Amino acid sequence: MFYRQQGKYKVLCECKEVLKPELVPPEVWPGDGSKPWSIIVVGESPPTPVDKFREKLEGFMRAEGKSMGDLQGLYPAPDAPTDPGDPLLRALDKILNKARPSSEQTNYHRLRQFSGNVTVSPGEEPFETWMEQAKFMVKESDCSLKEKRRRLVESLRGPALEIVKAARVSDPDVSPDKCLEALEQVFGMVESGEDLYFAFRLMQQHAKERLSDFLRRLERALDKVVQRGGLQPGGADKARLEQLLRGAVASDLMLVNLRLRERRAAPPTFLQLLKEVRSEEEYEASRTKLNPSVRTVQAQSDYECKRAEIQNLRAEIKEIKEMCVAMANMPSPQTENRERQVPNSPVLSPETRRCQL
Repeated sequence: MFYRQQGKYKVLCECKEVLKPELVPPEVWPGDGSKPWSIIVVGESPPTPVDKFREKLEGFMRAEGKSMGDLQGLYPAPDAPTDPGDPLLRALDKILNKARPSSEQTNYHRLRQFSGNVTVSPGEEPFETWMEQAKFMVKESDCSLKEKRRRLVESLRGPALEIVKAARVSDPDVSPDKCLEALEQVFGMVESGEDLYFAFRLMQQHAKERLSDFLRRLERALDKVVQRGGLQPGGADKARLEQLLRGAVASDLMLVNLRLRERRAAPPTFLQLLKEVRSEEEYEASRTKLNPSVRTVQAQSDYECKRAEIQNLRAEIKEIKEMCVAMANMPSPQTENRERQVPNSPVLSPETRRCQL
């Protein structure tokens, strides 16, 4: 048959045997040397990836005792679908989205366990440490309130879990903040804000404690004071600096080098103050490492001086002992006079003494 639009002949050839398309040549050259003739094999089209996926999905649904109608009934298609395959693809996409874990459940660090028992078991956290981590998670996480509550519950054991369960019985939609408040009322400190502030004002630096460690200890105590209402957040920087100057009894020289007393009117923040203290500590440590020979020579000279003084004292004590022994062995002058007078004096008889009288 001749097609005028294309200017070509098309010939339909039939074969009684079954042909394999991969064995048929794509072109045939005529004997007159003209252009080659293209051969197109007409038959069943090879299965597409969509058809293969459909077959696998239908086999899976049959194995589960379901049909494609049940799947489309769970996820009905919109009123005006644009493509026959859209309902199936949309239903499959919803199934995959439900099966795929959400970012809220994967991209977070689990809280350590807390049970509320008196003895802290291995793998658990004390209440104060756990509470700080839990508050940070509730405040900074972008997930939903339900997900935050789930994270709190999965980290609780024993009495602590019973407290949260009791709070959820009274209010099934209790917020994470209310859960933390209930836990703090049961397991937290009973001191008031005023008591904590008074204890904060009595804190002092321990022996051999670095100034930076003392500052961090002050910050933990000050944070509890602010949470309990013992001090307004705006006065935290001033209170921190004043207590650091008052309680750092072993770091007077470092406080002078930092010039903190002159900065009471404009006290630095905790991070800025900690950075300055750490820098000064590193400078002191580096200066100590650079002068080891000076310290050794000075220590040796002091030891030699003290040793010479001790030897001199021992020699003087020895001389004094010898003098005391010599003086103890020497006879007294009165004894010598008596010994000299006794041999020269004549011995008188009793009759002579009576005559003399």
